[in-house]
Amino acid sequence: MEVQIFGTKKSADTRKALRFFAERRVKTHFVDLNERAASLGELRRFAQQFGVEALLDRASRRFAELGLRSALLSEERWLDKLADEPLLLRVPLVRTGGKLTIGLAEADWKNWTGK
Repeated sequence: MEVQIFGTKKSADTRKALRFFAERRVKTHFVDLNERAASLGELRRFAQQFGVEALLDRASRRFAELGLRSALLSEERWLDKLADEPLLLRVPLVRTGGKLTIGLAEADWKNWTGK
């Protein structure tokens, strides 16, 4: 089993996800969103399952800095914005095969690993 984790090194939830899988000896591929943004295709995969609203971190400092609190954008525009501004994402985004989670989801991860 291999897990891909999108997040930032400064995010406590991302560090918890990395530690969770490391403790269970699951191979992880970490994508630091400060260095490389998630592709539009990756974001669409998460948006199809959870919706664009679930991807948005409306409480993030970057969200407030960009003045997006009252923004009414279409889902496609939000996806474009998230691809350009990865710090607007709720992290971690975790995927393995066709299974996806947004945020800290240890119960789901335990089901995936069986541990």
